[in-house]
Amino acid sequence: MEINKIVTGALDENCYVISDDKTCLVVDPGDDFENIKEIIGDKKVLAVLITHSHFDHIGALRNFLKKKSVKIFKKSSLEEKLYEIGNFKFNCIYTPGHSKDSVTFYFKEINSMFVGDFIFKETVGRYDLPGGNKSELEESLKKIKDYPEDVKLYPGHGDETTLKYELENNEYMK
Repeated sequence: MEINKIVTGALDENCYVISDDKTCLVVDPGDDFENIKEIIGDKKVLAVLITHSHFDHIGALRNFLKKKSVKIFKKSSLEEKLYEIGNFKFNCIYTPGHSKDSVTFYFKEINSMFVGDFIFKETVGRYDLPGGNKSELEESLKKIKDYPEDVKLYPGHGDETTLKYELENNEYMK
């Protein structure tokens, strides 16, 4: 599997395209649909995964809603369990704190988590916005600590990191 990052919109939101042969998943299509479409190329989009519904993460979602064959995975339609679509397998993990509807998508086979604005390199997402909650964020961080330390974290903004690096360098994870 291949992971491509497209930085979109005025807030430099990270959209990810996870590809496997002729199919792909899109995580958080924030904006700049034409740039996302260029990375997708001729692959079939099986699903769009939404880590949370803040405007900077869903701006280009409307372009995918037009296609009836594309599934949309967001908290309101998800349980904390394993999902399989095409060759892709991922777990949904509820990780509220930044927002009420924050979820993390864990792909065990590629040792990767798409964390949205829940965790950033050396910090966490804001919890002072409407729907944010510091104690919920702290509980979500406890959940994530149980995963393999070498798991790669793909945040909604900024650089990728690993759980091990965050455990050692992120004051919120100590």
